[in-house]
Amino acid sequence: MALLGVVVLAGSAFAERFVMITHTQGTDPFWPVVQKGGEDAARAVGARFDYLYAPSGDMSDMAKLIADSAATQPDGMVISLPDAAALGPAIKAAVDSGIPVITMNSGLESSASLGALMHVGQPEKLAGQKAGERAKKEGATNALCLNQEAFNSALVDRCDGYASSVKTKMIDVSNDVAQIQSRTAAALQADSSIDALLAVGPHVCAAAAKAVDEVGSSIHLSCFDLSPEVMDLINSGKVQYTIDQQQRLQGYIPIIVLHLYNQNAGLLPGANIPSGPGFVDKSNASSVASQAGINR
Repeated sequence: MALLGVVVLAGSAFAERFVMITHTQGTDPFWPVVQKGGEDAARAVGARFDYLYAPSGDMSDMAKLIADSAATQPDGMVISLPDAAALGPAIKAAVDSGIPVITMNSGLESSASLGALMHVGQPEKLAGQKAGERAKKEGATNALCLNQEAFNSALVDRCDGYASSVKTKMIDVSNDVAQIQSRTAAALQADSSIDALLAVGPHVCAAAAKAVDEVGSSIHLSCFDLSPEVMDLINSGKVQYTIDQQQRLQGYIPIIVLHLYNQNAGLLPGANIPSGPGFVDKSNASSVASQAGINR
């Protein structure tokens, strides 16, 4: 089987069962924090929680996982939506079968059209715009945006938002840290006018910092999301800032909302819930470092 399911808090005594499906391949340190948020919320409301993903990273595999999970008729589903064209039909079918669905992390713009109750996550283009505005103020003029998932509309939006302030070219660096480093180093060596990098994931950020060291360039490096390594890079001055989208909330809030929706005749917040963006830099990195990789 190409698909992997991680069943958490399983048992027959639970009143509700919620399924969360995300587009991780199991390599990004971002997602275990999301999973922990879902686990914590399910434990708080006494529900069973199943966390699932397709290690292949293939959107057709993820779509099949959504369809297969919907066929088991859970009490709610939480789904990341990086590719609405590929995943939309499976999500809509789940909704049409009577399953309440909340999208999270990616897919804000497509969520409502697929019938999802709401979206929990960061407005990605806005986050990119804020990152770009700050980079410009700090001297960035010609940037590369390092995207590890070229299919992911959320990551493209980050790059596009950044490009509204700084001349930017987006390159595909893959999800393999060795390739991220080598492709970034090659791009820097090929164009000496590049003075800034935006890494749209924490493992990308760490690999990009190694590439900058390898090339020996003076580069403005900014990132998305937190990890212990990113916190160290900020404190050492190698990364100027990272954008925090508080991913534990992206796992936690949808489970609580689905529980309230089911138990209270459709009780629901009146709007989508943004979990970010916020800046983490040298001024506040020490105060959140202990949470990196655990709760944010």
